Amino acid sequence: MATVQTALWVVVLLVVLAVLFDFMNGFHDAANSIATVVSTGVLKPGQAVLFAAFFNVVAILVFNYTVAATVGKGIVQPGVVDTHVVFGALVGAIAWNLVTWYYGIPSSSSHALIGGIVGAVIAKAGVGVLISAGILKTVAFIFISPLLGYLLGSLMMVLVAWVFRVARPLKVDKWFRRLQLLSAGAYSLGHGGNDAQKTIGIIWMLLIATGYASASDKSPPTWAVVSCYMAIGAGTLFGGWRIVRTMGQKITKLKPVGGFCAETGGAMTLFMATALGVPVSTTHTITGAIVGVGSVQRPSAVRWGVAGNIVWAWIFTIPASAFVAAVAYWVSWQIF
Repeated sequence: MATVQTALWVVVLLVVLAVLFDFMNGFHDAANSIATVVSTGVLKPGQAVLFAAFFNVVAILVFNYTVAATVGKGIVQPGVVDTHVVFGALVGAIAWNLVTWYYGIPSSSSHALIGGIVGAVIAKAGVGVLISAGILKTVAFIFISPLLGYLLGSLMMVLVAWVFRVARPLKVDKWFRRLQLLSAGAYSLGHGGNDAQKTIGIIWMLLIATGYASASDKSPPTWAVVSCYMAIGAGTLFGGWRIVRTMGQKITKLKPVGGFCAETGGAMTLFMATALGVPVSTTHTITGAIVGVGSVQRPSAVRWGVAGNIVWAWIFTIPASAFVAAVAYWVSWQIF
């Protein structure tokens, strides 16, 4: 009885740590949802975070648990994960999020978490216990999601430019100030639907590893789902103003029509990835879409140096979080 009691407390503390990561994911990635709509002046910052947080939480009614299943069951072979692995993974992801948030770098919370899981698992049991299919599709979408965002954002910009080619600029601006509310809402919906599920997935992984859930369960516990969606919504309310400035102004200057095209292209990419069960980066996706929109206007409209620095952060995310996670796993295993 004492062992179960001790294990339960460990599980509870790790769940709290996971929910904290989810909250951080919300404020770290809030910029992805609101940077364009704030920078174009369609919404004030306070209005924008309320708007985005609402759609983050509403996503609970829209999406199934495909991404949560990938993270919870599709990254590591059954029986390998334990509380030390989960602790290491979360510490690695949280540490990388804090560093990139402090310096205003739009990095991926999603890939920080995947990197954390990989690093902690390798520290415990080596590379052989990783499930290659889950790892490969996650890594592939590091490149696919920004490319899709770029392609869809630029195509939307070309289409809109053709449809409204004879319209007066002021009239176009007026229309797209309204339409950008729809595109921003759709993007925030996709953000909540994909990102909250990653934390649901690691909690599900923890519960399976500690015997509080079964690997045969079709869906995670309802309390975990509700907690994670509420946490990411609360994190978005807190905001991530350092990164908003980078995403909304430093890459390229956006008007409402450009914001609409970038958000719509990004939302389409997120909806597609979530349907396929792929944990993607909302940061990668919206950055690609913003660059696509800017490059259609003219290549010089994009500050390629800023975009290049962001790409370097993407490259380092998985190995950096994996290294910290491996160290955290070792410390946890030695002490506890």
